[in-house]
Amino acid sequence: MSRALPLSRKLLALAASSALAAPLALAGPASGAEPGPYTVTPLTFTVGTGGRTCTVDADLYRPAGVDAGRPAPAVLATNGFGGSKTDGSTDAIGKAFAARGYVGLVYSGLGFGRSGCLISLDDPRIDGRAAAALVDFLGGTRAADDGTRADFVTRDGAGDPRVGMIGGSYGGAVQLAAASVDPRLDALVPLITWNDLAYSLAPNGADRDTPGVFKWQWANGFYLMGEGQPLLVPSLDPTRINSLRCLHFVTDACDTVRLLNSGRYRDADTRRMLDFARSVSPVSYLDRVKAPTLLVQGQSDSLFNLNEAQDTYERLQARGVETKMIWQSWGHSGGQVPGELDLGQGNLETSYVGQRVLAWFDRYLRRAGGADTGAEFAYYRSWQSGYGTAARVPALSKKLYLSGDGKLVDNRAKVARGSREYRNLLVPTSHSESSLTGMTGLPDPQPYDLKGTHLGWTTAPLTSPVDVVGSPKATLRVVSPRTERVQDSGDAADKLVLFAKVYDIAPDGRKTLVNRLVAPVRVPDVTLPFTVELPGIVHRYETGHRLEFVIAASDDAYSGNRGVKPVTVTAAPGDTGTLELPVVKGQVR
Repeated sequence: MSRALPLSRKLLALAASSALAAPLALAGPASGAEPGPYTVTPLTFTVGTGGRTCTVDADLYRPAGVDAGRPAPAVLATNGFGGSKTDGSTDAIGKAFAARGYVGLVYSGLGFGRSGCLISLDDPRIDGRAAAALVDFLGGTRAADDGTRADFVTRDGAGDPRVGMIGGSYGGAVQLAAASVDPRLDALVPLITWNDLAYSLAPNGADRDTPGVFKWQWANGFYLMGEGQPLLVPSLDPTRINSLRCLHFVTDACDTVRLLNSGRYRDADTRRMLDFARSVSPVSYLDRVKAPTLLVQGQSDSLFNLNEAQDTYERLQARGVETKMIWQSWGHSGGQVPGELDLGQGNLETSYVGQRVLAWFDRYLRRAGGADTGAEFAYYRSWQSGYGTAARVPALSKKLYLSGDGKLVDNRAKVARGSREYRNLLVPTSHSESSLTGMTGLPDPQPYDLKGTHLGWTTAPLTSPVDVVGSPKATLRVVSPRTERVQDSGDAADKLVLFAKVYDIAPDGRKTLVNRLVAPVRVPDVTLPFTVELPGIVHRYETGHRLEFVIAASDDAYSGNRGVKPVTVTAAPGDTGTLELPVVKGQVR
């Protein structure tokens, strides 16, 4: 079953109010401790990129006392999706760092605010090149349209400014895109951004080469916001209009969303979709990124989950790029808590993440050799103060077995023989989240799974707290004769779809779906076992609680199965599914 989101006045109003855009970067106007004075100068730049000539709208933040004789390093930033240079999120970056002695250049990304050109999803060949043109300005080799030059930025050589980038979501991926085409960037701090848009918009926890399961709420919400930009920010700039069929995005982006909404995934069409989505994603160009990178990802984020940052982290680390990673509390799905990074509170110096960002720029922009850039890996813990730290992301360390009686046991010998069945209906029967509520503040019903449309396996009550940090992994074998008959049709929509997730069950029976995260799966071949990578979590299961692993037939935030496909799961001591957990403390028995 496919779900498409109609163009609604309600979502247009949300986009117009920037309610969706504000959380995508650091929120609110900055008021840092004892900020220094600075001036703000509006500038425009005419840049050639992607075969078009675009006007980029920017603001230059110049600290008092900074001049050619006393230069300062620079911080470059742009907005999250739907925002602009003055959206209350992006300008907070310029204010925060200018107050701390950095030259700031904050701009509206291509297609947003009063910048020209189409939305091209942070394509390095377009958005990356546009950012590189602004680095030229900071390096003194080009002027703004009014003739302004920046002769007051620290330089490492002719035309080579000392410059870092910071920003969230859409303003995060563009940093990696820019660094892939411009080696002059000295430091990056991408927050809550993606590694692979094909996975972000249509994830498949079992096989990245098989088309995934469409996140119709997230994708259509952002698509609507993008297509509405010429109406929300009226302009006569012809570079902002593509066609009536695809108003404000590049054509490939519109075609991708239409294909995902169609529910028809023929092999050739889906290959083109996957190739495009990955071509504008860090997964396709990280081998060209050399700038030291501090990755900050949100635990409460069903749009760009922790796995995305981990994939980027591991790729950069493998190439010897100086890279560290933080899993903070908040992301696109909410999760902001007191003490976490919030420029609206002016807490760069007092929040853990803020301190890490300042140290990162001290080390790589101010070249303070003694600056401690912190742990290789750090994660927010809701159950105690202070971040947890480790030399690496914890590995899978505990294997549990799916027993035929619905138990989750720690020894294969405890597995009971048995089989159980669930079936999907033609409407969604499970709920994890209403995807946009974390960004709008609207209420969201508690997660649920209707009886007969899911299967669960539950541990015994825990005898001590158990801390899980990382991505669980399940290995499953299912039986679905109806799927087997049609799965090789050449249309991936005929393959079986299911959703894997992990609950925390309290002694009174209340169930918590950790951060409302699920792993959608389009099973490559139901005649073979398959492995599912679940979204990363940081969670403590308290004493007396039970852990439940669930596979469900549907989820109303995603597309689902085509037709009714009953599923049977069997178990025997020598042949059953497993769930592996990255446990850092405690025992699951």
